[in-house]
Amino acid sequence: MGNYKDLNNQEAIAKLKKLAEDIKICLFCTELTQLPIKSRPMSVLEVDESGNLWFMSSSESNKNFEILADNRVQLFFSKSADNEYLSVFGTATIFSDRAHIEEVWTPIAKAWFEEGKDDPKVRVIKVTPSDAYYWDTKDGKLIALLKWATAAAGLKDAKSDDGGIEGKINI
Repeated sequence: MGNYKDLNNQEAIAKLKKLAEDIKICLFCTELTQLPIKSRPMSVLEVDESGNLWFMSSSESNKNFEILADNRVQLFFSKSADNEYLSVFGTATIFSDRAHIEEVWTPIAKAWFEEGKDDPKVRVIKVTPSDAYYWDTKDGKLIALLKWATAAAGLKDAKSDDGGIEGKINI
């Protein structure tokens, strides 16, 4: 992918929101200075107007204890079927705010919280990005595939525009 486009302010937040909410599931990584890094799949519930990413978790999960010890986290989103990728580094904060829990609650969360949204263990995690990078296609999946196929068949220079775009997201 040879096309770079760094994004700033509202354009950056819009790209972060589009990719994170479209891909939905990320690898949520903690204990970034220790090997092996702890990672687990998590579903983003919301990307707010400031670019913060929100997740739901149990107060008793190892992830929450790890965040309390070191709040630096890395999120990796990947949707290879659409050539969309997002990496977010930031800080995590754990909240027990009932109003926000109510706002982001989904019925599927009941699988983890027997008492539903009123379960005293329900927490929300806010990840505030400090560094983010994205990769996707500027022309859409079909056009990108055609460009790659043309290059693979030797009908176009592989170094020419492949339809990909990447850049830093500056919030």
